[in-house]
Amino acid sequence: PHPTPLPARGEREQAEQMATSSAPKNICCVGDDDQSIYGWRGAEVDNILRFDHDFPGAKVIRLERNYRSTGHILAAASHLIAHNEGRLGKTLRTEDVDGEMVTVTGAWDSEEEARAIGEEIEQLQRQGHALNEIAILVRASFQMREFEDRFVTLGLPYRVIGGPRFYERAEIRDALAYLRVINSPADDLAFERIVNVPKRGLGDATVQMLHDHARKRRMPLFEAARMVIDTDELKPKARGSLRGLIENFERWQVQRDALPHTELAEIVLDESGYTEMWQKDRSADAAGRLENLKELVRSMEEFENLQGFLEHISLVMDRDGGADEDAVSVMTLHSAKGLEFETVFLPGWEEGLFPHQRALDEQGRAGLEEERRLAHVGITRARKRAKLYFATNRRIHGTWNTTIPSRFLDELPAANVEITESKGGSGWGGMSGYGPSRFDNVESFGSSYSTPGWQRAQANRGRSGGGSNGGRSGGFSESGSSYSSGTTRRAPFTIEGELVAKSTGTESDFSLKDRVFHQKFGYGHVTKIDGNKLTIAFDKAGEKKVVDSFVERV
Repeated sequence: PHPTPLPARGEREQAEQMATSSAPKNICCVGDDDQSIYGWRGAEVDNILRFDHDFPGAKVIRLERNYRSTGHILAAASHLIAHNEGRLGKTLRTEDVDGEMVTVTGAWDSEEEARAIGEEIEQLQRQGHALNEIAILVRASFQMREFEDRFVTLGLPYRVIGGPRFYERAEIRDALAYLRVINSPADDLAFERIVNVPKRGLGDATVQMLHDHARKRRMPLFEAARMVIDTDELKPKARGSLRGLIENFERWQVQRDALPHTELAEIVLDESGYTEMWQKDRSADAAGRLENLKELVRSMEEFENLQGFLEHISLVMDRDGGADEDAVSVMTLHSAKGLEFETVFLPGWEEGLFPHQRALDEQGRAGLEEERRLAHVGITRARKRAKLYFATNRRIHGTWNTTIPSRFLDELPAANVEITESKGGSGWGGMSGYGPSRFDNVESFGSSYSTPGWQRAQANRGRSGGGSNGGRSGGFSESGSSYSSGTTRRAPFTIEGELVAKSTGTESDFSLKDRVFHQKFGYGHVTKIDGNKLTIAFDKAGEKKVVDSFVERV
């Protein structure tokens, strides 16, 4: 007989219905518990893990032969995923050669990371490697912007897989439309795009009336709107909304010549209500859109003024290679599942970005294990070369953060990993966020690679008072590393979204209500003391638990 289709419901409910059904148990389930990465869509890895429990007597067949990756890549990925507790377990084998070791490279900041990866890709291209066989896999979509800009500068063809390019995303186009109207009020396409975004009660009928008014008088839509608000052609509510918008633009146009263009962009996004619109949005991608808007503002820092920035955007968006063009693929890790490339670059392996802090905060241990599965998927997309990167400094949510390399880096096997020279003078003393590191005594990488990012940092240090780091732990040393050579100071454990560490029982020198500074979380005050473990209410990061050696009294 034909099988009866199951009603649309959650995966767990479907599994339970099949398990309790009186129908013959002729069921075949195919899946990989190490590649379950869509928990945020409702997929539940427990359905595979519990299969032999739900269906007693089920035969489990492990497919352990790998036909894709070299020995070093497979060993690194297998060793990493073995840290997950929630897995059935298997031993992957390959008949391929060991090949090149997995490389880990540190960069000074995200710009240097993109620069270094761009240089590696150019070198591969000169050696005869096809760009179609090269991919960059990022954890969050906002990371793409840095690479897209870099590739445009280098003239490297690229394509974004699984979604639009950074500057083609709806929220970015909306923000750019506001800026274009400020820079050029005669830009009708830009004005029409945002006249009712966010919603102001200015619907299609209002826009059509503005078009008719502009066409008759041969003037831009903006000028037509400016004239219409002084007539009775619109209903009072619509006229009031349009007047408010025009007055905003007139004020922003005055501020354009008085304020830094980055500050102006932040003001426009706030005063227009656009940021608030996404803050109130409850869809799954709203948080990512807000991240993208902040990344857009950050990207403007690289240009002297608004005009220069908008000209750059025009160049980026005009580039449109054909579908068959030899091009680098850029995508999120989630979009990469099922794909494979000869060379895979994996940037952004830092605590808070990968594993992503939201996954840790919302799902705890389960979130951490899904992030680790995502890392496993990323590494195993590579057939011959897997190149991991982290940046010592990264701007997230509009704030520059001194980052901690991902705990996943420390979970890679030393026998299969090569730590290459840092780009831009960043140091890595094995500062993973999760337990003791085998790299604790590794000397900082040299700073002879004097890149623009490093030079910017040195200039900033000079302006802020010379070589002193103010006594702040984890400050930048004279050698150019983010932590002095040979330091053994450890990053605290990160479990279920909190930076924590076991108390040693030793009494802390801190007192309740002490004002303190943490290199990652900023300023806050002590609310609880347990031996050498402090609970601190940070001004921006909320309440965290940290070891007292990682904060400074201020």
